[in-house]
Amino acid sequence: MPHSYPYPRPALTVDCVVFGLDEGALKVLLIQRGLEPFKGMWALPGGFVRVEETLEQAARRELEEEAGISKLYLE
Repeated sequence: MPHSYPYPRPALTVDCVVFGLDEGALKVLLIQRGLEPFKGMWALPGGFVRVEETLEQAARRELEEEAGISKLYLE
């Protein structure tokens, strides 16, 4: 349903870059997109920030939803 607001409402997103070492090799976490656009393509985990969330809360939620990661040091 379309909404009309008296002021602009920008859409804010987060994308998470997660680095790790695997036998001395630097790796980055990617997910395969489950939805269009670009379904099946590789991407960084991320998504829209909800109105009640901080950026860190949104990043943690997206990592849990998209990659199943819940215990991670964020900086």
